[in-house]
Amino acid sequence: MANSYEMRLILWAFGLLMCSGMSNSLYTIPLRIFTGKFNSSVDLDLSHFKKINTTVNGLSLATDPTGQVNFLDMINNLKGDSGRGYYLEMMIGTPPQKLNILVDTGSSNFAVAAAPHPYITHYFSRDLSSTYMSTGRGVTVRYTQGNWAGELGRDQITIPNGPNATITINVAAILTSEGFFLPGINWQGILGMAYSVLARPDSSVEPFFRSLVRQTGLPDVFSLQMCGAGTPASSVSADPAGGSLILGGIEPTLYKGSVWYTPIKEEWYYQVEILKLEVGEQNLNLDCKEYNADKAIVDSGTTLLRLPENVFGALVEAIIRTSLIQDFSEGFWLGTKLACWVKGETPFRLFPKISIYLRATNASQSFRITILPQLYIQPITDIDDALDCYRFGVSSSSNGLVIGATVMEGFYVIFDRAQKRVGFAVSTCAESRGAPLSAIDGPFAALDVAADCAGVPALREPWLWALSYALMGACALVLLILLLLLAFPCRCRHSASPWEITDESSLVHNRIK
Repeated sequence: MANSYEMRLILWAFGLLMCSGMSNSLYTIPLRIFTGKFNSSVDLDLSHFKKINTTVNGLSLATDPTGQVNFLDMINNLKGDSGRGYYLEMMIGTPPQKLNILVDTGSSNFAVAAAPHPYITHYFSRDLSSTYMSTGRGVTVRYTQGNWAGELGRDQITIPNGPNATITINVAAILTSEGFFLPGINWQGILGMAYSVLARPDSSVEPFFRSLVRQTGLPDVFSLQMCGAGTPASSVSADPAGGSLILGGIEPTLYKGSVWYTPIKEEWYYQVEILKLEVGEQNLNLDCKEYNADKAIVDSGTTLLRLPENVFGALVEAIIRTSLIQDFSEGFWLGTKLACWVKGETPFRLFPKISIYLRATNASQSFRITILPQLYIQPITDIDDALDCYRFGVSSSSNGLVIGATVMEGFYVIFDRAQKRVGFAVSTCAESRGAPLSAIDGPFAALDVAADCAGVPALREPWLWALSYALMGACALVLLILLLLLAFPCRCRHSASPWEITDESSLVHNRIK
């Protein structure tokens, strides 16, 4: 008996055969174009339809026209959870050395441990790889948590549960680190999936995914399903929840319903535009620019939903007002304390849902992604045999809003770089006892929201920062000179009264406040 996915393919093939008059050829759609229910925020590009020959068995199940990738092979190729990160098995060097690599859409360097560290079991040995080539350049990267430094080189990599290809990429060999490798992790490197603007030491270092697309011809799109929703975070190693990283397209079996897309505002992080937040049915009623202060990004390498300080404060106040709990310690909201209940008693009914509105590809519309309390009130194990304890999966941020794993675990997230958009669909693994833990709704009118909530783009490159500091220094010097002239006016011109406004003094008296 065929499963539902096979039945869809059979019915689709039958329909195409009937329409073509039982000819000797079929039309297939590459799976990077999602099938099913479309909505107003999705544009279907029919130019990608391709004609292929019928195989002996009838319908060809090729998922990519190049034949280099089968998305079904990539399902469940991730392990891990939100607390310790989601990682992918990769083979590096010649002969290949197997390492687990953290998938991070919030950075752009591919970096692996190249020296011993107390929190990792093994590392990449450059001396044992005949294909490793050092560039002679040093590299240092800082994250929200932790940093590392090392040497930039190049080597070959393959992905066992990925595209059928060996490619040569930039590899940063981590020689020293602080707060980067943590206790209990099972990964030995990081796979930065963002744009080259974030690459270090500069944007000339081509990121992994750009190299993969260029060398294999795969479509410039990848998608991510993270299946740790409701899984307890533990301080000891356990069977990881896992997920899927689909390189080169979209796998329809990993989501339900339709896909909603929001434009990528700037190609550095995956920066998107947030229009508003709701707690329960209550709008926080903040200026939309507050949600996008500095930036708003989608980042799989960040554990929590991180909000600008003003937004975080408003969200916590709204949760307290709408929840059935009024006497929580402030430490719970700040992430320094856990909340515990008698074992077997779940607190989720006490908390409201959280909704994030994003601008749709049709700028006059928006859609909302909603997470239930099971995603942001997160269970913690190894605390007490008689208690079930939980942490708050939201935190304040001084450098922008981050849609991290707390939210992403509810959705199948599509990073469509080719069309500069990020897509969200309800994940098939975001369920608890058969009930969904997330939802997507829309479209909603966005005419009452500012045309651009993202504000002025931040400076992207280090040289721009240096130039801005130089200009500020020059302005400060000019200001100092002017203040000195004001304090010690020139006495050599006696024809003017000390209080007379002259061309020289008008600049100070009238324009500098």
